[in-house]
Amino acid sequence: MPTNVINRRRGATLVEMTFALPIVFLFLFGTVICGLGTMRFQQIAWIARSAARWASVHGAQYAYETGQPAAAPGDVYSRAIRPLAGMFDPSQLTYSVTWDDNSKKPVYWDASTRVWRRNQVAVTLTYGWIPQLYLPAETMTSTSRMPVVY
Repeated sequence: MPTNVINRRRGATLVEMTFALPIVFLFLFGTVICGLGTMRFQQIAWIARSAARWASVHGAQYAYETGQPAAAPGDVYSRAIRPLAGMFDPSQLTYSVTWDDNSKKPVYWDASTRVWRRNQVAVTLTYGWIPQLYLPAETMTSTSRMPVVY
């Protein structure tokens, strides 16, 4: 094969790689960033479940039997959310903890419907994630509800 044909082919490979490599790297980095976002969302959901589980066993019955105070939203944050949220920016993480009935007892009397109801605690976590590569910010929210059992 003549040498001028080989040299022309080398130039064609360089041009093809100039167009192909940026697209390959875009897909590669996009896949990694989407994976990081999915991991963070799963962690937010796991932390919300763990915090709701912790709050569900630290209600009024727990306070009565142990002499310790029942869980308050600040307690849920400091004892159940913050220890598990080490990789999150605390300024971007907000939380909400609510009980169906503020007595925090496992069962309460609903005067409006005149029936006994199972008390539940709901923990909502919201995190403002700023991905890499100048992508737009994403707000991740997860809510977990659990019955008060103790």
